Amino acid sequence: MSAEDSARPIGIEPARVADWMVEDAGLQLIDVREPYEREAGHIADSRHIELLELAARADTLERGRPVVVYCRAGIRSDMAAQALRAAGFEAYSMLGGLLRWAREGRALSPEGATVADH
Repeated sequence: MSAEDSARPIGIEPARVADWMVEDAGLQLIDVREPYEREAGHIADSRHIELLELAARADTLERGRPVVVYCRAGIRSDMAAQALRAAGFEAYSMLGGLLRWAREGRALSPEGATVADH
């Protein structure tokens, strides 16, 4: 990641994430929540890597592709995105997390899913 990339804001609006998913099928969208949260509902086509496992599994991410991380409200994903940036990734945290994603009317998977309490 270049100095210019690291200077970019880390937070990214859910609307931008939704657009980016349509524009770039290779976008790395990572859910860092716990398994029970993931099972309750998640963004389709996202990948699950718990926050505590992220450092150990960072090598499974494509270094040359942007990464957007999300959690329930945006706190854990902000920490994850900062850690990924420190490791050289172009990483972003979805502002407001899955709560905001759902509140703004975007779909959760599977059908009938909810955002789990934490």
